[in-house]
Amino acid sequence: MSAADVPADVPVDGAAAVPAARARATNTQWISWVALAMMTTSSVASLRAAPTMAVYGLACVFLYLLPAVVFLLPTSLVSAELASGWTGGIYKWVSEGISKPMGFLAVWCQFAMTIFYYPSLLGFVASTLAYVINPALASSGVWTAAVIIVVYWSGVWVSSRGTKGVAGLASGGLIIGTLIPGVVLVTLGVVFLGQGNESAAPMTADNLLPAWAGLSSLVLIVNNFLSYSGMEMNAVHVSSLKNPGKQFPKSMFLAMGMVLAIFILPALAISWIVPAEELSLTAGVMQAFDAVFANFGWQWLTPIVGIMLVTASLGGMLTWLAGPSKGLLLISRQEGYLPPFLQRLNKNGVQQNILVVQGIVTTVIGLAYALIPDVSSAYWIFSVITTQVYLIMYLLMFVAAIKLRRKQPDHPRGFRAPMLVSMCGVGFAASLAALLVGFIPPSQFSSGSPLVYFLIVGGGALGLGLFVPFLFYRFRKPSWKQAESTEVAS
Repeated sequence: MSAADVPADVPVDGAAAVPAARARATNTQWISWVALAMMTTSSVASLRAAPTMAVYGLACVFLYLLPAVVFLLPTSLVSAELASGWTGGIYKWVSEGISKPMGFLAVWCQFAMTIFYYPSLLGFVASTLAYVINPALASSGVWTAAVIIVVYWSGVWVSSRGTKGVAGLASGGLIIGTLIPGVVLVTLGVVFLGQGNESAAPMTADNLLPAWAGLSSLVLIVNNFLSYSGMEMNAVHVSSLKNPGKQFPKSMFLAMGMVLAIFILPALAISWIVPAEELSLTAGVMQAFDAVFANFGWQWLTPIVGIMLVTASLGGMLTWLAGPSKGLLLISRQEGYLPPFLQRLNKNGVQQNILVVQGIVTTVIGLAYALIPDVSSAYWIFSVITTQVYLIMYLLMFVAAIKLRRKQPDHPRGFRAPMLVSMCGVGFAASLAALLVGFIPPSQFSSGSPLVYFLIVGGGALGLGLFVPFLFYRFRKPSWKQAESTEVAS
């Protein structure tokens, strides 16, 4: 997921979108479809989700491919058509296709998902740091909560100062914290098997599909929807291609291949090395590195890899921290969706009040790690809530795409998605199914109360994703509009 393009959620004249975008590309330089594929891969792929799927062993291939076909592909092609015809991001697309209130809901969900995204991301950071300091801390809820709170507020301080170069740190994280560790893990995993060691997970044809244990056995697929989310942001670059109609699909298929390789191969490598019953959803990557390095007598490398993974995650957090909230701020200043307190900027032009309020909520969520006995359970619950909120936005996007194709068929578009209605239908159905399935506890939670799980996930997803924006919209006042102050410092 990329935050660099989130501030693009600013309404502008849609009719001039394509000519303006094409003119900009002509004045600078076209980008190749391969370069766009690399950009997409860097913003979507991560090793963080690998332990979640490694528990399924060889079946993780199926569990990654299915969401790629029914979600990643429709999302990529549909958002490309919208981005090539209407600048302004998700707010512009949904407000023109459906209505302005629904546009606000969409951009709110794009922002709100980050409230639960940060605790889950920083939960991974905490478990990774534990392997650098003391591996026993990886299962400590108090340690995890402390890292989440301290690192998040440090990020707010950095972002509020308008620090430059954060995006560069996040981009470099692809190589430092994803590609290099991923290649090392997979390579050593292959050598591990080549030395005659038996795989911890069976690698036979009988294990290609996950064991069926009712609906709960499919719940982990929901987490893969979040792994693939963010394609609607990268679609803004479609107008920089010389021949979008032919090059963008090629770019997306190449990106899909690279993303799948980054997701699947490390997950398989982890399943070879770490038994599923011993795997932590937060510390699984470091467990695998620690085990494989121990096999070669290279355990001194474990802390180094941990620091590389942490660096990449922190760069990604800093990039995401200001992006979605800035998009929400700009829309709210023009339309009056948020109270003036949340619209205030500091001397560096940063929406500090939004970040602080978000930080208070993040702190409360982070403390839940100290209260929930199993850190992996807390990590999974927050990941599901994050996905649920984001899926609401995708449901709106697919509906808006169909309506815009029907209401404005002659509107200039740099790219037209093939079989748009079918694509939207598949994407909408998959997103709705994933949203509903997310309320069912996965098989790992069979010992817990399904009702408690449902209330936590339902309260977090529906409360934050629907109820809170409804309150803002219901009690908005004309005086909240600040249309004359739409420009803020980047």
